[in-house]
Amino acid sequence: MSKGIWIFVEQAAGKIRKISFELLSQGRKIADQKGEPLVAVIVGENIANLTKEVAEYGADQVYLLDSPQLAQYTTGAYTSALTKLLRKEEPKAFLLGHTALAKDLAPRLAQRLGVGLASDIVDIEQDQDKFLLFKRPVYTGSAFSLVEIESTPLLATVRAKSFVASEPDSSRQAEVIEATVDIDPADLKVILKDVALIITSRPALTEADIVISGGRGMKAKENFTILEALADVVGAAVGASRAAVDSGWIDNQFQVGQTGSIVAPTLYIACGISGAIQHIAGMGASKVIIAINKDPDAPIFNVADYGIVGDLFEVVPLLTEEFKKLVNE
Repeated sequence: MSKGIWIFVEQAAGKIRKISFELLSQGRKIADQKGEPLVAVIVGENIANLTKEVAEYGADQVYLLDSPQLAQYTTGAYTSALTKLLRKEEPKAFLLGHTALAKDLAPRLAQRLGVGLASDIVDIEQDQDKFLLFKRPVYTGSAFSLVEIESTPLLATVRAKSFVASEPDSSRQAEVIEATVDIDPADLKVILKDVALIITSRPALTEADIVISGGRGMKAKENFTILEALADVVGAAVGASRAAVDSGWIDNQFQVGQTGSIVAPTLYIACGISGAIQHIAGMGASKVIIAINKDPDAPIFNVADYGIVGDLFEVVPLLTEEFKKLVNE
């Protein structure tokens, strides 16, 4: 019989992503209400040191898939290892963060396991008959659908910031289980030899509490230095609209929107962004939105909590100087 609420704990270079803490915290609530254990799964190499932190966020058990073959993410290796574990243990639900990694991994797990997948969910509703129902945005966030999955495990990816991470409890302990890693050679179609890291002091776009994004109004690649200066003062991530990315002014890893990254920071500052529907879909859940645009009729003002009608090349440097004063006080 299937058992347990299972959480995929995503880590990179030995550091757990924030979305995993959010999932563990919400998973703990669901597990308590359903009378189920909360189980975490960590995949990688030399990852045993992460188990204590995972336990502090509510896990009853932690499965370790520890192998040199899993040191870096590759679709085939992760899919093979996790499929065998899930088939053996038969959890009731398996939740992953809606990250770039999980968007690649989750559909493949669904295909291998022969189950349905609820993608990019923003809430989980409990139902006595259906166990769990998943709420996800449709029509670029203008409506929501409630998804029922009839197969087991219930497989879903969850949008970052949909749930609040609880405070860690250092007194909690979890049973650690070192699972056997048996990867089919046929799945190792890609072997990762090296990873080129981008070294930056700024937070990751999808995990930042403050995001400052630029759009078509930035006019040129070199003008993004204006946003970077402000970002460095307030500890923000830099993002961009699709128009700026398509213009070649900034790499597509920084794109915010329906076809880019979905973000929900505490503060989102949109600079020279008109407010196309696909961009709003990617940042509309931000707690506070500030829009800076010289066009008073720009659609971005319809979703902004605060609007500044003005030239961003004048406004942003002024904001940077004011924030410097606050930081240095």
